[in-house]
Amino acid sequence: MDTPVLQGVGLHKWYKGVHALKGVDIRLGRSEVVGLVGDNGAGKSTLIKILSGAHAPDKGTVEVEGKKVRFASPRDAMTLGIETIYQYSALVPQMSIARNIFVGREPVRLRLGPIGILDTRRMAREAMQALRDVELHLRSPDTPVEELSGGERQGVTIARAMYFKTKVMILDEPTNHLSVKETNKVLGWVEEMKSQGITSVFITHNLHHVYPIADRVIVLARGEKIAESDKEDTSIEELTDLIV
Repeated sequence: MDTPVLQGVGLHKWYKGVHALKGVDIRLGRSEVVGLVGDNGAGKSTLIKILSGAHAPDKGTVEVEGKKVRFASPRDAMTLGIETIYQYSALVPQMSIARNIFVGREPVRLRLGPIGILDTRRMAREAMQALRDVELHLRSPDTPVEELSGGERQGVTIARAMYFKTKVMILDEPTNHLSVKETNKVLGWVEEMKSQGITSVFITHNLHHVYPIADRVIVLARGEKIAESDKEDTSIEELTDLIV
């Protein structure tokens, strides 16, 4: 088989004596959409925090393109092409669209010792192009993110991922609290990322959102992986029975 772009092997995590993740394996190939589903407390958040560098596993290994890695922070994961959109913390609301797209990776036009002067013109120009690339037409790169709708915010984060050539995009409940129209747009963006070679992990409670676009679905319960199946080999009804 091809080397997975991201893989977790035998992942365990304890929190104050609670065994939150119990020997979970996950393998992500290139250009696929993997649905990660399960009820509250199933271990989904713990798993993605390990894969994104927010937490370290207490046991087990993480590999990127066949090489074992140990992330010290989410920035380490981002450097290797793993981007995570958390449900409530993907963007800085008070900052502009352009600043959010380039946050932590701002281009500098002049550097004076340790101090750099941001290339704001380039940021504005390339931010708007990144938005147009995902067919998101917003009026200005200087618009504060707090003025955007939920769907538009998801579009900004996805535009950022595509601009920086992300390898793996982890989306935590990306359609939660969105309208039907905005939900369909987010699902379209995930499919567009797949066409560009980006792998997506789509965490959700709503099987009707992830099932149409998923290649595989992984089900967690009580910290364990209890099922994994290609979409064509299962159904929403079967998956629902496993979760409940």
